[in-house]
Amino acid sequence: MRFIVLTMLALLALPAAPGLAQSGTSDRSIADKLPLFARNNCQQIRDPGNQLFCGDAELAAAAEKLGTAIEARLARLPDRLPAIEENAIWIRQRNLGCGIVGQTAIRADEVDRVKACLLKLTEERTAIVRDPDFDCLAANTAAGALICADPALALAETELNGLALGLIGRLDPTAARFAFAEYGRWTRERDRKCNLVGKENVPLRELETAESCLADHLKQKTDEVRAAKGDPRKVFGRQIAARSPDTDAVDFCAARIHAANFCGNFLRINRVYAIDSQVTEQEAQVTGEIEMAVLAPFTMCSKVASTCTGTCWDARTGRPQPGAGNRERSGEAFSVTRRLRIQRTFAFVKAADGWRCREDELAPVNAGTAGGGS
Repeated sequence: MRFIVLTMLALLALPAAPGLAQSGTSDRSIADKLPLFARNNCQQIRDPGNQLFCGDAELAAAAEKLGTAIEARLARLPDRLPAIEENAIWIRQRNLGCGIVGQTAIRADEVDRVKACLLKLTEERTAIVRDPDFDCLAANTAAGALICADPALALAETELNGLALGLIGRLDPTAARFAFAEYGRWTRERDRKCNLVGKENVPLRELETAESCLADHLKQKTDEVRAAKGDPRKVFGRQIAARSPDTDAVDFCAARIHAANFCGNFLRINRVYAIDSQVTEQEAQVTGEIEMAVLAPFTMCSKVASTCTGTCWDARTGRPQPGAGNRERSGEAFSVTRRLRIQRTFAFVKAADGWRCREDELAPVNAGTAGGGS
């Protein structure tokens, strides 16, 4: 798990990731303004802003401090993927705020201004990320905002996070991967039961009735973790059956499919819905809709696309590309924070302890869309 997190940090947090080579007078003029440009082979970096971080010692040192602060923040969080996504969004906003648009080269006479802007924002970001309260303030869901606004709820969530992280830390890497997937499912289940899904823009005063539901959820999960008495296998890693073939059942299934296929390296499941079902006494087919956010780039037609989203994708239309299989049709990749939404029919069977689905891969899908992000 630590390797996964550090890989994501390298992709999203430290602004020095190599890309496609650029050439021309713009590179040479920038090189004249950046002392480390030639030594660090910064001409091989595609992003203009990242070229500045690569070629300037002051910016590189600031980026290293930010990376350390981000790693420390991730170590505080049992569910780290939302923080990685939030950081990727900040990087995009930072670039736009400093006048960096896409891959447009920075003019030599603009280097000093852009560098000063990047340095200021990076240092400010480092100070913010080092503050543990930021974990709460960065909440981008209705439930997160409610918890942040209520000191008792915030303390309860902090306690649960610490206990859960302590248990997960006792597991081997494979079991920990499934445990993190299960922890993410807890959050989605909480939001559904507390009727907070899709209410990010609703004023907090209109959501106050959900506070007791959130408190009950946090207490219940905290009690479960405490009752395990340090044994993570009593909380995580179990193949949980659903009481009925519904949204919770689809979520159980999708979470375990993602964990089994290492999808958490690239995608976060944000929301799950059951939109149709056909149920008999022993079998059921449930059509579920799953919304995911891209956390690390992956090719639109690849093994990751096939196993984690159930299809290859057409870069032009943002729609599924039926029949493409696992072949790499193009080098185009999904960018970080892109949103993918698929519909897929899950097959369930009735077992002694509830309803279980096949844990293979998210294929084939019935429909899908790709949008958002940049």
